[in-house]
Formats: sequence, C-alpha cells, structure tokens
Amino acid sequence: MANDVKTKPVRSETSETFRFLLKLAVVVLILRSFIFAPFSIPSESMLPRLLIGDYLFVSKWNYGYSRWSLPAGIPLIPGRIFGSTPTRGDVVVFRAPEVLDHDVIKRVIGLPGETIQMRQGTVYLNGKAIPKLRIADFTIPLTENFNAEKCGAPFVDVVANVQICRYPRFRETLPGGRSYEVLDQAELPDRDDTGLYTIPAGHIFVMGDNRDDSGDSRFPAPQGMGYVPLENVEGKAVVNFFSTDGNAEWLKPWTWVSAARWSRIGEGF
Repeated sequence: MANDVKTKPVRSETSETFRFLLKLAVVVLILRSFIFAPFSIPSESMLPRLLIGDYLFVSKWNYGYSRWSLPAGIPLIPGRIFGSTPTRGDVVVFRAPEVLDHDVIKRVIGLPGETIQMRQGTVYLNGKAIPKLRIADFTIPLTENFNAEKCGAPFVDVVANVQICRYPRFRETLPGGRSYEVLDQAELPDRDDTGLYTIPAGHIFVMGDNRDDSGDSRFPAPQGMGYVPLENVEGKAVVNFFSTDGNAEWLKPWTWVSAARWSRIGEGF
C-alpha cells in the first residue's frame, strides 16, 4: 500500500538560526524606530546633567515620527506624522543640519513664534529674563573621558589629592516653574550677548546646559545647530541606563564594574 502521509521537510539548524536572527532584527528595528532607542553622550555640551560616558534611553513616540525616526534616516516617512511640539525644558535628541549629519542632544528653550536673546549670560524669552540663580560649583573628577584638556586649565582644582574640574553652576527656572542646572564658565561676548532670535514656524530653539561649550541654536551650522526643524526631532531623553568614566578596557571585564558610575544609573529627566 502506498504511503500517503507527507512528511514536512526538515529545516537545518542554520536556516532556523537565520530565521530567528531575522525576526530578532525586525523586532529590534521596530523598538528602536518607534518605542525606545539608546543614545550615548560624546561631549560635554550638556554638563552638568549629562556626562561624557552616559548612556540613556530616548522615547520615540513623544513628538511623532519622521524619516529620522528610522535608522540612517531612511526616507520612508514623508514629513512628520502624529507630530506634537516638545515642551519647553525637554531634553531632546534630533538630527543636526545636513552639513553636520549626526544626532545631537540639547535642551528645548524656545518654541515656534517666540523670541530668544542672550544678554550678559542671561536668557531672555519673549523679552523677559529667565531667572538664573548662582548655586554651589559643579565638580567632577578628571578621568579618561573628561581630562584636564577638556576641563580647561583655569577650572582644574585639587581636592583631597584628587584632580577635579570645577565650574560655576547656576539654576535656571522657566515660566511655569520647571528648573534645571546650567554652567557658565566665563564672559564670552559671542555666546553671552547675542542678537534677537525669532523662531520660525515649525522649528524650536535648543541650547546646551554647558552654555560656554555648546554649539546650539545660537549659531548657524556648522558652528552650531541653528533653528531645529520639528521633523528632525527624534525623541525625548527619559532615563540613564549606564554611565562609565572611560577607564574600562574591553579585554578586562572587571574594569567594567570599577569604571561604572553607578549613582547615575536610573536618573530621569
């Protein structure tokens, strides 16, 4: 009697592994594009809130989606969908102007239609000064990823035989009561005294918290960011998930623990 039972072809272990990896890649792509994405801090422009070596999660849904929500800016999303305007004071990740072509993180200070001006280091929003209160100096130990050169010679100090960087620190308070800390290292006319900026429709004005060491909306590209189009905004900073002082070595796993800045993990915005 003929055997009418059909047997399923046996899939090889290699093909099963490939299928699994393909599914995993699709899931990761969806998560990174539309839910959460990791971001690392490469510069000191957002001191004191963000240090070089911080790693954080960025939520992708807050302000809508555009081509810059996708890896490498794949142009699959026309314009911006489900869009909304960031709240003043939000720390956002956005795509820099084409001449720079990389992701950047800054704080939103001005919204469409508003005016911004710097006068003697104070931000004027729609003609009114944002209160700026001097508080205790910001100090950070000198490490591999924040050395004396990055700190600047005038700000290097020694406490208990440990070299640190010490910057003047201030607290700014936005209309509505939201506040955050900023650094103001010195009087620099091109940064502390500017013309009047009028933010165009569909754009925001961003600044780094380290005011004297940030290329932001005060300057056109490539020196800064200029006005940031809303469709370039990729997401909102949510929480630090790791931080390292730069002393870790890949081939020495035990240094991953000693180099971690554990107290920074879990800090929100």
